[in-house]
Amino acid sequence: MHTEIIRTEAAWETLSGEWNDLLAESISDVPFLRYEYLRAWWQHRGGGEWPQAELCIITGRDTNGKLLGLAPFFTTSNSPGQPCIMLLGGIEISDYLDLIVPLPRLESFLDTVLTHMLGPDAPEWGCWDWYNVMQSSPTLAALEKAAPEHNLDFSQAVDQPAPYVMLPDNIDDYLADLDRKYRNEFRRKMRNAAGFFLPLSWHIVEEKDKLDSELEAFSTLMSQDRHKERFLTDDMRAQMGAIAHALFDSGMLQLAFLKAGNDYAAAYFNIDYRNRIWVYNSGMDYKFAQLSPGIVLAGYLLMDAIEKGREMVDFMRGDEEYKYQLGGKDKYVMHAVLKKKKA
Repeated sequence: MHTEIIRTEAAWETLSGEWNDLLAESISDVPFLRYEYLRAWWQHRGGGEWPQAELCIITGRDTNGKLLGLAPFFTTSNSPGQPCIMLLGGIEISDYLDLIVPLPRLESFLDTVLTHMLGPDAPEWGCWDWYNVMQSSPTLAALEKAAPEHNLDFSQAVDQPAPYVMLPDNIDDYLADLDRKYRNEFRRKMRNAAGFFLPLSWHIVEEKDKLDSELEAFSTLMSQDRHKERFLTDDMRAQMGAIAHALFDSGMLQLAFLKAGNDYAAAYFNIDYRNRIWVYNSGMDYKFAQLSPGIVLAGYLLMDAIEKGREMVDFMRGDEEYKYQLGGKDKYVMHAVLKKKKA
């Protein structure tokens, strides 16, 4: 396998025609590894999360030039100030990350990457510091196996839960699977919504010329939460906008709103990809708190997903209560570290 390190954006752009084709065959076909998502992420460095960062994408090709594997890396310094290798997309806003390689080639590709990154042409690094690798990813076992072969130490730890719910064929079966308490609460909130004193409506943004104004409305709802208000710096607003446009242009954006009369009451920024709905972020207007607008809109979106035959709603990272009220079951994302052994 021939390897090459991509260090410039211009060189990265040459991979645009191959990147997503390889991802479709890879061990972790998730929206956060799509070419257009990561290009938008890199343009704003995760909303200003990584102002000091350099590209270090490693490609593996066969003798005919066919792309066999991608290691979407960047180099930076971690919190202790140690030079490290991180996965593009990490840490704050990309829920699932990984290598991009089909399972049969994973071990050989990882071995090739490690050999290259321990060679004389590699950038300086003291560790590989990887966040948001799914617990189910075979990359974790491959890293653990490869580490002693390359005189490295490997460790992993659970980082966060990432709840999900599998969707049945109809809403009645979905409700039957909920805990009785949550089922009753869900039905009560949907009944209250039906009798709310203002007319309710919901929609998914489908017109490109309305996207920016709807994104502004979404940011306004998000910023009513104090934590999210701090999160939404100017850099992060620009980052979220770039990601939204990239997803919209690829047909993956599900930006949904619930309106009470003429007012926006709640919104979800979701990704519709590979027959799954990925719940990326949300916001609500607290003056409608008695309506439980987030749950109501989630109910409409769940019914819509079931009608469209989606197989899963992935609530992604975080243990917010509403995820479990809607039937979420935990899976986990991991923090994986490779370190050079001390001499």
